[in-house]
Amino acid sequence: MRVAAAAAIYFALVFAAGLLLGPIRVLWLEPRMGETLATACEAPFLVLAMVFAAERARRWTRVAGPWPKFLAIGLLALVLQQAADFALGVALRGATLQTTLAHFTTPPGWIYAAALILFALMPLLRRPS
Repeated sequence: MRVAAAAAIYFALVFAAGLLLGPIRVLWLEPRMGETLATACEAPFLVLAMVFAAERARRWTRVAGPWPKFLAIGLLALVLQQAADFALGVALRGATLQTTLAHFTTPPGWIYAAALILFALMPLLRRPS
């Protein structure tokens, strides 16, 4: 149960950061810089949110133990994130599964994919030694 709780907290904190940063990227940066550069500008702030959230989730839930627990936190959080991101994309942009997957074939999609990999791995990377 602690792993699931940590995953939910980790997801919620990072998703909240994304909800704050997304409109800045889309409404302010993209029209001025283009989608790729705007996505690249947003990514470091999301990584900082991941570091913060991974540590807080672990501390708040007191998860301890071997590395597979921390990988499970990241992978479960990734499932929650992708489900929420897809639902938000459908609601706000009318996204489909096809358009969502096609985004991963673009330069901004590559940046997003790298951020997702880091998101899944951050609880493992930030686990106590």
